[in-house]
Amino acid sequence: MEDQVARRAQVLRNHLATPIPPPPTTLSPSHCLSYSPPDLTEPFSFNTTDMRALLDSHHLADRDWLFGLMIQSRLFNPLQRGAQVFVSPDYNQSMEQQREATMRRIDYLQDKGVYHGWLTDTGPEAELRRFAFYEVVGIYDHSLAVKLGVHFFLWGGAIQFFGTKRHHDKWLTDTENYVIKGCFAMSELGHGSNVRGIETVTTYDSNTGEFVINTPCESAQKYWIGGAAKHATHTIVFSQLNINGKNQGVHAFIAQIRDADGNVCPNIRIADCGHKIGLNGVDNGRIWFDNVRIPRENLLNSVADVSPDGKYLSAIENPDQRFAAFLAPLTSGRVNIAVAAIYSSKISLAIAIRYSLTRQAFSVTPNGPEVLLLDYPSHQRRLLPLLAKTYAMSFAGNDLKKIYVKRTPELNKIIHVISSAFKATFTWHNMRTLQECREACGGQGLKTENRVGHMKSEYDVQSTFEGDNNVLMQQVSKALLAEYVAAKKRNKPFKGLGLEHMNNPCPVIPSQLTSSTLRCSKFQNDALCLRERDLLNHFAAEISQYQAKGESKEYAFILSYQLAEDLGRAFTERAILQTFIEAEATVPAGSLKDVLSLLRSMYALICLEEDAAFLRYGYLSTDHAAAVRKEVTKLCSEIRPHALALVSSFGIPGAFLSPIAFNWIDANSWSSVQH
Repeated sequence: MEDQVARRAQVLRNHLATPIPPPPTTLSPSHCLSYSPPDLTEPFSFNTTDMRALLDSHHLADRDWLFGLMIQSRLFNPLQRGAQVFVSPDYNQSMEQQREATMRRIDYLQDKGVYHGWLTDTGPEAELRRFAFYEVVGIYDHSLAVKLGVHFFLWGGAIQFFGTKRHHDKWLTDTENYVIKGCFAMSELGHGSNVRGIETVTTYDSNTGEFVINTPCESAQKYWIGGAAKHATHTIVFSQLNINGKNQGVHAFIAQIRDADGNVCPNIRIADCGHKIGLNGVDNGRIWFDNVRIPRENLLNSVADVSPDGKYLSAIENPDQRFAAFLAPLTSGRVNIAVAAIYSSKISLAIAIRYSLTRQAFSVTPNGPEVLLLDYPSHQRRLLPLLAKTYAMSFAGNDLKKIYVKRTPELNKIIHVISSAFKATFTWHNMRTLQECREACGGQGLKTENRVGHMKSEYDVQSTFEGDNNVLMQQVSKALLAEYVAAKKRNKPFKGLGLEHMNNPCPVIPSQLTSSTLRCSKFQNDALCLRERDLLNHFAAEISQYQAKGESKEYAFILSYQLAEDLGRAFTERAILQTFIEAEATVPAGSLKDVLSLLRSMYALICLEEDAAFLRYGYLSTDHAAAVRKEVTKLCSEIRPHALALVSSFGIPGAFLSPIAFNWIDANSWSSVQH
């Protein structure tokens, strides 16, 4: 024991006797950070104006005019941060203040003629112009876009598509001029996606020539009705129609809920849905109808009518077909939501990528300069695949709009399937992108003024309204199954929904995947087509097996939900890739096409990497999967030099981004606080 104590004492004496060395002479005091605009060090290899034209596709000048209109008005809450002015709603306001601010902005845009022709002009050109304006409004504020969407696309669209000339003449011009304010009462407390199950009941009184609308139970109250709580004067009521004791199914009616002074009409009860996690600029409400009487002419009668003496009339005898005809026109809402989700992703990526090109963290050599966030391969891997997906979905959204504005009755089914698939996929992608961008911006992503974090709560609802995403994807798989069964039954080739590839020999994946193979559009398309056709075959076979065991077709589908999910994803990603390939084919050889090729390869390979179905069903081997992963990393490094140009091509003015997308040091300076 004494020896141990002696040794420890000697060690301690040696430590105390050792002189403290001076600090290394190579260390120098830290210098204050300064902001350097990425535009000075990130040269553009392609024409961003040409790329924007490809992305926005139509009405660029009209879009820029509306951007300017909002920037110049105090109603859009311009705020100076450093040398830059930004426009964004004040989310610190109360719910009531946000609602009134939204309405004032609607009135301002009305005075400026923004809505001219939104309902009264017809044809593809008019509809595309309306889409363009609506997309720009959404870039500013989702509440403003949703409030307009309810009034024009849901209320106004229902009158356009469910109504006939008498309704068009009476209601459309007043709707376009905001003489009346419309809402759309479909969802109920007890029924959302299952519209057929709604419980509101309407009967016909032949003695007075009136319909009588009633809310028979609490679960039948209309719920989440945008505009109902505060501003709407009229609504479209979706209700079961009961004629002479027989239920004829769901029909749509026009009912007034407030007078011109804002007073709630007799036999109508309205309550507020209250504060929400987002979209507090929209006044969502609940409505009860206590035997409300409306004129017979207020039935929207393009599909069915009731004669003055109470006879039910419809050229479509089959109730299922009649119900489908009622819902077919509602695809415009899904088209709008799908495209809006992509513009939201563009905003968040533009902010996060610009920030990552000016924000530095850590050095890789002693006393060396700190490294830009986007120069870290891990940061590239987080953002650049999402950027490629956003480009791919932009082209797919443009294609969907083109199909929609040239719609015919024969195209209704195709539009329903594609809009359902894209709405679900794009909105899921948007939420994932917003979360990744929020994290990529670090603590700055939590500030409301930097937009990205707050947008998560504003856009979360997109996964639910206008059709729950999971339900929509099930409808996609059901439609594909129906096409499969019909083609096999007729013993004829597949035609429509992009399934023509099913008529070709089954693609074969090479045993070895080289870099050139992985970047070949034919290989990429083959891989996605192989997955889709095999999953469709598997899905049909599994449904048949369940039915052979005595299960109903409906229950067999429920039991096969996992294959249904896989198939819906496979269909959607293949459809998106095809629109990307078609868009790329319109561009002449050169730097723009070269960059598009990189993005297209990134999109295709990230689809292969992220979907376990490729390994689960043996379309790719583990060696293939490793080659794909390695190629994605290479693509990240090759896309990195184009990152700033790619987000600049979105064409979103700086005022609609956020302070961290620009000089974030100046925006947070003490002088900025004093200003």
